[in-house]
Amino acid sequence: MRQRNVLIPTMREVPAEAEAASHKLLIRAGYIRQLAAGIYSYLPLGWRVLRKLEGIIRDEMDRTGAQEILMPAMQPAELWHESGRYSLYGPELMRLHDHNGREFALGPTHEEVVTTLVRDHVTSYRSLPMTLYQIQTKFRDERRLRFGLLRGREFLMKDAYSFGLDWESLDQSYQAMFGAYQRIFTRCGLHFRAVEADAGSIGGEGGTHEFMALADIGEDTVISCSECDYAANLEMAEAAPEEHSAARANEAGGSAAPSAAGCEPFATPGIKTIEQLVQALNIGADQLLKTLIYLADGEPVAVVVRGDHEVNEIKVKHYLHAEHIELADEAAIVKATGCPAGFIGPVGLSIRLLADREAASVASGIAGANKTDMHLRHVVPGRDFPLDHIGSFRNVREGDLCPRCSGALTARRGIEIGHVFKLGTKYSDSLGAELTDATGKAARIIMGCYGIGVSRLLSAVVEQRHDEHGIVWPLSIAPFHVHLIPVSVQDGTQMELTHKLYARLQELGIEVLMDDREERPGVKFKDADLIGIPLRIVIGKGAADGRVEYKERDGGSQAELSADEAVERIASQIRQLTP
Repeated sequence: MRQRNVLIPTMREVPAEAEAASHKLLIRAGYIRQLAAGIYSYLPLGWRVLRKLEGIIRDEMDRTGAQEILMPAMQPAELWHESGRYSLYGPELMRLHDHNGREFALGPTHEEVVTTLVRDHVTSYRSLPMTLYQIQTKFRDERRLRFGLLRGREFLMKDAYSFGLDWESLDQSYQAMFGAYQRIFTRCGLHFRAVEADAGSIGGEGGTHEFMALADIGEDTVISCSECDYAANLEMAEAAPEEHSAARANEAGGSAAPSAAGCEPFATPGIKTIEQLVQALNIGADQLLKTLIYLADGEPVAVVVRGDHEVNEIKVKHYLHAEHIELADEAAIVKATGCPAGFIGPVGLSIRLLADREAASVASGIAGANKTDMHLRHVVPGRDFPLDHIGSFRNVREGDLCPRCSGALTARRGIEIGHVFKLGTKYSDSLGAELTDATGKAARIIMGCYGIGVSRLLSAVVEQRHDEHGIVWPLSIAPFHVHLIPVSVQDGTQMELTHKLYARLQELGIEVLMDDREERPGVKFKDADLIGIPLRIVIGKGAADGRVEYKERDGGSQAELSADEAVERIASQIRQLTP
């Protein structure tokens, strides 16, 4: 393709609205342009990369035996009511009405539609197992639009759904997709981890894994072990129980041993936070019992963790089997405890109380007294407040011990690029999807769900593969394989060799962008670095002798070669792309 005719509006200045490196570079290099907040147009280079990503995904999906379909983006709202997700999904579900007043939703996902499709049109158990997939635009009215394509309101997604009549079949489909995802992300040139994860609003009855592209800009925290293969996102990560003895206690004004007389109140005027208590009482935060009040499906519940820990709301939500959980506001706190925030404690509460296992093992601690400007010392879990609900309700921290091997846990940031779920019968139950099995009995269809954020991959790759000059695409998904750059389009000898190379590379099926613009060499080279095409041939003063400069964008190789040698080196690399 001739560059002078291609829409590649490169920019020298960093866009004011862009924060992440990928967002800045994709705009500066002319891959995308914003139409509205969270909504982007893909220009020719961006669309070519998306098509490459789709090609890899289709290749690996088809390899598993999955069948590609295309379902409507506009879905009847009654399907969402039938599945029970209409209110659960909340304001992120984009709703609209047709001219007859019938309500529809723009699909953020397609569990309801695909379950109905199989329910109505798969009539024999002999047709199963079956996996269907599509690549399609999705819509979510995200509250927090961030980092360009990483979190938007309109995005491209691959979603696949498996159907079977037993859990063994689901396990096989799940493992097939898990393997396909590993191959897809490897072929895309990504450094990634598969981690145990929460199913979120998709729901389900079995395991779930997220695939995380490791990047500092990532919104998720990936917890992994330095000694074994354990990995989970922060929402689901566990740690080995700590040994917490009375010898570690360091309470202000007395011994670590619990008081035989019970807990003792003392005045703490204006001291509301953990940091203030640590400083005022000269104690460690691990000797404080922090109590937070949540509303779980509207009902108040107290959660107690150590002062040096943070509550993990997902774990609390799962323990309570709640659909919604949120921190209580001041009015709800006072109503539930009779006391304002800052002085809440577990002693004497009349609402359900969940104790994190590390908090439950504190020998003698300090907690709020449920009275303004008052706290209690010598609080003993199990003696002074009940331990009817003990569990893991805290966030894991870097340095905690692995729950499998007791190695040290580490924390890194990650971008979620794929998610695989074992849905079980969640949707077949609510939507009545069943078949008569081989014994003649009615059986609910058992489902799996498997998603990849295709447009998000575009940003994830750039986050991992860029330098101070621009993007560094892997050959597998680059918009073109080769950037052909004549130093001067006014030089007849250079242009003659350029056109010969252009024709030869195209004959070999190699994708070429030829920079035939009447621009200064410096402008061409800066644009080439910014755009990031992996292989480059520069035709300059050596053209009279049939010599060119061969260069790899990632800095791997640079040499002066004959034109034929350059073509053969490029062709050899292209041949290696075949999986």
